[in-house]
Amino acid sequence: MDVNAAVAAAAAIAGVLTGVIAMLAFRWSERDQKRPTRTSLHTDPVLPPGVDTVLSVLRSSAVVLDEADSVVKASSAAYALGLVRGGKLAVEPMLQMARDTRRDGEIRQVELDLPRRGNGRGEALAVSARVAPLGSRLVLLLVEDLTEARRIEAVRRDFVANVSHELKTPVGALSLLSEAVMDAADDPEAVERFAGRMQIEATRLTNLVQELIDLSRVQNDDPLDDAEPVRVDELVAEAIDRCRQAAGTKQITMAAGGTADLHVRGNRGQLAAALGNLVENAVNYSPARTRVGIAARRVGAPGGDLIEIAVTDQGIGISERDKERVFERFYRVDPARSRATGGTGLGLAIVKHVVASHGGEVTVWSAEGQGSTFTLRLPESGLSRDRAPLTPDQDGLDDEPGGSPSSPHTSPYETLPAPEVLP
Repeated sequence: MDVNAAVAAAAAIAGVLTGVIAMLAFRWSERDQKRPTRTSLHTDPVLPPGVDTVLSVLRSSAVVLDEADSVVKASSAAYALGLVRGGKLAVEPMLQMARDTRRDGEIRQVELDLPRRGNGRGEALAVSARVAPLGSRLVLLLVEDLTEARRIEAVRRDFVANVSHELKTPVGALSLLSEAVMDAADDPEAVERFAGRMQIEATRLTNLVQELIDLSRVQNDDPLDDAEPVRVDELVAEAIDRCRQAAGTKQITMAAGGTADLHVRGNRGQLAAALGNLVENAVNYSPARTRVGIAARRVGAPGGDLIEIAVTDQGIGISERDKERVFERFYRVDPARSRATGGTGLGLAIVKHVVASHGGEVTVWSAEGQGSTFTLRLPESGLSRDRAPLTPDQDGLDDEPGGSPSSPHTSPYETLPAPEVLP
């Protein structure tokens, strides 16, 4: 009996000791978990629930900073703009804003101009930065790229200013001429002279308004919505007919040639206007008794064959400085010549927009005193690919560059030598 009691007492004591040891081990483990370790000190703070999802759908570049100014979260756009480098915010003004916001909790916003990444050349990046506290430990930075918006606004301001100036000139001339007509009511010859000048200014004003309408239309419309196969021969014939009278007055020879029976796909009216503008410029800026040539050919390209239409003149040429700007609206290489010919400065801008909207491009080769060559490159329509290309004897072109045709040109629009296409 005494032996059984001793065993029971020993078992009870052992159970109590086990319980005490287990309780002490649990508390030690809990305390150890709460104690900061070297690893936990370097763990990034956790974003509040839902913030990561919201940041992923924002259009703005987003950066989240912790107390040590380290980047906790950054969107891909923030890296693309060069805001984050090496896990740190690389823009000092934004970093200072974040520190100030962390200190006083106030939301701050500022617009900055940042240099472009790489060599730093070109237009600076215009951004709007907004900093706000995110919880008690984090700071959120949102950056919006305003570069394109500023560029569009600058273009709009320039366009409005240029249009106002261009409209003011003929309107002012009409006002002065009308006063002159009233003052010369008793002089029929003076009235007739002033009336003629009024007709010229009215025509210039009409052309300017029409070209503004055309430019607005080609910028807003999609020509491929109602695209159709268009014969290049017909476009060339229409451009020549449009300028035949002006060319005849200056005794300028209009020559057409190249590969016949080519087709492009697009809006016929817009393509005819673009080619007509090029031919008209060539005639207007060429001296008397010179030559203007239009030639078309097919060229190979990785994405499919292209149709090149080159307009070559022997005019005054374009300097290297002006070649970069000739396709800008209202830009004129020779303002005095433009006033004499009634040019509005919108013709080449219309050409550029028409060709770009048709999936092509326009290029220019020119040298001062040696003339110019404007070349349209447009995707070929499928109709042309089904026809065999012409041989050199069939296309009306000599085998030697710049030579005369070896056989009569059979194009339906003109029986003239084919022009030499400058590089």
